[in-house]
Amino acid sequence: MGVVGIPLRADDNRRCPEPDLGWSADMPDDWDDQEDSRESRRRRRREAREQRRSAREAGPEGRRPPPSREEAAYRLARRRANLKFSFVTHFVCYASVCFFLLMVAGFRAAFVVALAWGIGLVMHYFAAIVAPDLRRRLIDSEVSREIETTRPVERRSLEDKHARSLEQLSASIAHEIRNPITAAKSLVQQMGEDPSSRENVAYANVALEELDRVERSISHLLKYAREEELHVGALRVAEVVDSALETFRDRITRLGVTVTRELGGEGVMAGDAEKLRRVLINLTGNALDALEEARTPGPRIQVISGEDLAGREVWLRVRDNGPGIAPEMLARIFSPFYTSKSSGTGLGLAISKKLVDAHGGSIEVNSTPGQGTEFLLTFPKHAVPDRARAQ
Repeated sequence: MGVVGIPLRADDNRRCPEPDLGWSADMPDDWDDQEDSRESRRRRRREAREQRRSAREAGPEGRRPPPSREEAAYRLARRRANLKFSFVTHFVCYASVCFFLLMVAGFRAAFVVALAWGIGLVMHYFAAIVAPDLRRRLIDSEVSREIETTRPVERRSLEDKHARSLEQLSASIAHEIRNPITAAKSLVQQMGEDPSSRENVAYANVALEELDRVERSISHLLKYAREEELHVGALRVAEVVDSALETFRDRITRLGVTVTRELGGEGVMAGDAEKLRRVLINLTGNALDALEEARTPGPRIQVISGEDLAGREVWLRVRDNGPGIAPEMLARIFSPFYTSKSSGTGLGLAISKKLVDAHGGSIEVNSTPGQGTEFLLTFPKHAVPDRARAQ
């Protein structure tokens, strides 16, 4: 079939409506407007890049000024308050759920939940309460020590060394707390697999012992991290020594240790008697532990004190004839969490050094393997530390 074409007149084209294709005769003007808009956006982006480049080249002067001391203190206080509030909220939820289970499901279910949830609560307490103060103290201690002992040209290595110290300390903290928590968690899981097992009581006792170890570590951490105020007054070294030795009288008798006191000079100095007593208790306890573990024949401990010739310093020596300390251990003996004892926390000597430093004194250790160990404490006789409060 052929297609017949019908010719149209010229005016028919004018009468036909134009199809709506989404464009009009004035489209070129719209395209010009869009091009202008794109160009303006490009120009604004170029100007913003130029401003950022100028700010970087200007250095700190061209940046936002640092917050004032009041603003920084407010932000720090707000952050600490939020951390403590979150822990209190967590603890309230923990206590409420445990009490509810105790009333509804009985002691066994409440105990299992309390033990399992308590592990997380302990970690939350450490992260919210202990870690911020400990981190701040360690940072302040490391920075102050490095600034005092490092020449200006070597200060570049301060951040790297400080970061390594924090990494080592963090690893030590994680190791000290993770092991007992892992053991307790494993025991709780075994109790959950067979709630009616007769061995659950033994598992619960072991888990509680592990959690007690975590609590003891955190307690020592708090002592190490907390800024303790010294109550300074006149004290006699002989009285502090006698009080510390009296604490171990039964143990000294049981082990057959011979204790010798040689206290010379007046032995009067300015200090906190209770804090120094704690230092001597720690040193004497370590000596007894070493003598007992090595089963040293004829065990002896000597406590000797005196004054320098100028009468400005008081010194005190605690010496034993135990197995001694290996040379590679002496460099790390005052480091937190470093210990050779299976049940030790590694914070006793670190806390002792902190207390001696707070008195403006110094503590040194000398040891020969197989011959014994000696700690030498030196204190200014009359100086009162800045952080102390006179009685």
